[in-house]
Amino acid sequence: MPDPRFFESTPPLTLEAIGQLTGAHIPDGAGAVRVDRVAIASRGGPGALVFVTAPAFLQAMAEVPPTACFVPEALATSLPAGCTPLVHRNPQGAYAVVAAALHPPRRHVGAAAISPDARLESGAVLGPGVAVGQGASIGSGTVIGPNTVIGPGVAIGRDCRIGANVSIGFALIGDRVKILAGAVIGEPGFGATAGSAGIIDIPQLGRVILQDGVTIGACTTVDRGAYEDTVIGENTKIDNLVQIAHNVRIGRNCVVAGQAGISGSVTIGDGCQFGGQAGIADHVTIGDGARIGASGGVLRDVPAGETWGGFPAQPVQKWLREVAWVSRSAGRRRKGAES
Repeated sequence: MPDPRFFESTPPLTLEAIGQLTGAHIPDGAGAVRVDRVAIASRGGPGALVFVTAPAFLQAMAEVPPTACFVPEALATSLPAGCTPLVHRNPQGAYAVVAAALHPPRRHVGAAAISPDARLESGAVLGPGVAVGQGASIGSGTVIGPNTVIGPGVAIGRDCRIGANVSIGFALIGDRVKILAGAVIGEPGFGATAGSAGIIDIPQLGRVILQDGVTIGACTTVDRGAYEDTVIGENTKIDNLVQIAHNVRIGRNCVVAGQAGISGSVTIGDGCQFGGQAGIADHVTIGDGARIGASGGVLRDVPAGETWGGFPAQPVQKWLREVAWVSRSAGRRRKGAES
């Protein structure tokens, strides 16, 4: 269930209404069935509406069958018992439409910059122009810089330092966290699919969790999860101008240098290091203590403790040998041409 601190819960929808909203085919006699939330295939259960696009999702869905499922026609008869198939040519696009209807994000309401529903502990300091949304909480000893926006429901721990012009939404933040000027925490991750009138956004229903002692550099962005959370572990240090995409999980005591980019659903172990402009492809796993050299482009899993570099990234000694071989080969060609 999307966190109610950050997302509103609208009344349940009948499958008949969902069919009208999305154009999905509803089986006869199922129109009065109701759903009250969307979920991913592995997090269904009674009242949930999920989508599947491939047989690989079916096993996860069988463990916690949802009430209904958007599904391509080829898989409509493969759903677990009790799950109503909603046949649609683009299940993910239909899911996106219903997700937006059932779980709209909470927005700052009222004219007051500091919502009367916000909770500020004694000793919290707010700079000029700070806005704090309803239900947000800020711990003692935390200092918020000028013109920073704290969204509804956001929880910030004690003794944090938040710079000027920072935007924080859909986030739970621990103690002693530093977020430097211009950083953006909790905006939607990049998710899009085809809709009836062109490309549409897929609602991002997760959160950002920054554990104790994390540092986020200036103008860095940390996207909230698509459904699960984006998590940055204790004492991890993120440099300026870094992109952390949705569903990323970073362990403890990691360092990420400037202009690095970590794609969606990457899992990073404890004690990892990333050089400047390193790039990690989506769904890759980086083992504990691994190191990625500057400008390294990682396209596959990296074992624990290894150092990789180059593009596509590979163990650094192998990469250096290949670079040396190319350099020697190019030198021989030049000499041959000159003679």
